[in-house]
Amino acid sequence: MRKRKRVHWVMAATLMSGAMLSACSSGQSESTSPAPSDSAANGKLYEITMAYPGTGQKDIALVQDEVNKLVKDKIGATVKLLPINFGAWQQQTNLMLSSNEKLDIMTVLGNEYATRVAKGQLVALDDLLAKSGKDILNAIDPAYLNATKINGKLYALPTIRDFAAGPGILMRKDLIDKYKIDVNGIKTYNDLEQVFKTIKDNEPGLSPLVPLSGGSINLTFTDLMNTSDFDTLDDSIGVLPGLDNQFKVANLFEDPQYLDRLNLVRQWYLKGYIPKEAATMKDTAQTLMSAGKAFAYFCRIKPGIEAQEMTATGQQLVAVQFAPPVTQTSNITILMQGIAHNSKNPEKALQFLNLLYSDSKLLNILDYGIEGTHYVKTSDTMIDFPQGTTAATSGYTNSSIFFGNQLITYVFKGNEPDIWSKLKDFNQKAKKSKALGFIFNVDPVKTESASVTNVLNQYKGGLETGTLDPKETLPKMMDKLKASGLDKIIAEKQKQLDAWAKNNQ
Repeated sequence: MRKRKRVHWVMAATLMSGAMLSACSSGQSESTSPAPSDSAANGKLYEITMAYPGTGQKDIALVQDEVNKLVKDKIGATVKLLPINFGAWQQQTNLMLSSNEKLDIMTVLGNEYATRVAKGQLVALDDLLAKSGKDILNAIDPAYLNATKINGKLYALPTIRDFAAGPGILMRKDLIDKYKIDVNGIKTYNDLEQVFKTIKDNEPGLSPLVPLSGGSINLTFTDLMNTSDFDTLDDSIGVLPGLDNQFKVANLFEDPQYLDRLNLVRQWYLKGYIPKEAATMKDTAQTLMSAGKAFAYFCRIKPGIEAQEMTATGQQLVAVQFAPPVTQTSNITILMQGIAHNSKNPEKALQFLNLLYSDSKLLNILDYGIEGTHYVKTSDTMIDFPQGTTAATSGYTNSSIFFGNQLITYVFKGNEPDIWSKLKDFNQKAKKSKALGFIFNVDPVKTESASVTNVLNQYKGGLETGTLDPKETLPKMMDKLKASGLDKIIAEKQKQLDAWAKNNQ
């Protein structure tokens, strides 16, 4: 929700890696919490090392000092902020965990969660929460907290942000106004035909529709269009139609609705509404739009999405949502925080996490930096950059989605003043999948999963950008998927979902 271009990039990368590389959730071994050490041993406060995706910034030491002025008095500890470049995240955190390097709190991404639990890399939090996590338990809706459980135990806490998503499209407002396009008349995907034609006929050199992240197989058009039709059950290799389907797992690629969507996108491609290089292009939709080369892109819609994307594109945008928002397990687990097994004082780490869900002063420092230096207040609840400062020149920028409770922070200029109440309402009203809380354990079929993923990498991007003809290509892809073990994966997922449903319904 921040005016930070980097926020969207990190989340897009998270989503891309999470959908197809989703890990496992049953049969995991439980982490054993190390015995807490005396936080004031030898007269020194315990230092909590907190790792999260980010880049080292000029003023991070100043911000860390401000954080510690609060934390010392509140929980008798200090905090070391450890941002790790997203591209190096997996490798560096795995090395830290395997070498028992100092690490207390770490961001946990959805695609790595179950694997970390299976390896014993995360501390079980249930007992710690009961003792020192009152504010966490009060802040997180039990339905969302329970959705992160693995074998009945909590190993990570979801940050409070948007827990739902609805499929939609973002379009340039200047062109909407220029051609007097009736946005209220766009109710279905088919209604976009005339809109795209108008842009194609009148704006040479401008693509009416571009993929969100180039040819990425997880963020192409059809996946986004399916967000309210199916629970992806972690990886879309076996889905739950209608978010229910009486717990019967189905093959997405044999669903008539999926074929209809592919045919629609194919027609758009043939009419020139989609770039010819859509399946292989590297530029993101935001980059293309900021360069004046794109009119629209599909996006998961939530409160404040127009303001968020305006910062990334430099364009005023209009959002149209095609279906009500829904909540799936992946919406919750995509971004969490957990306590590493390396921690010498999990209780102190949990006390700090508890503050991140209740202490707005602390959270505003972590998210926005120091008042007067990195931001200025424009009202009691709204902030902006100091005059002459931008996201590019500020000595400290961060993402409010990475820590604790976003809803208790300031609102950055460009968003509606009541954005947090709208986001809370958005979460509460979203339709919940019947399988909310189910996490697929891919271990029993990891060989087949790797083979199937390779096939999808070969075909899915081309199909879902309209580059490949679904009549010819979809049967070929299906043959290769089945030869690679797709049916075995679906059967295993059905088995696990049946077992989960017996204990969770």
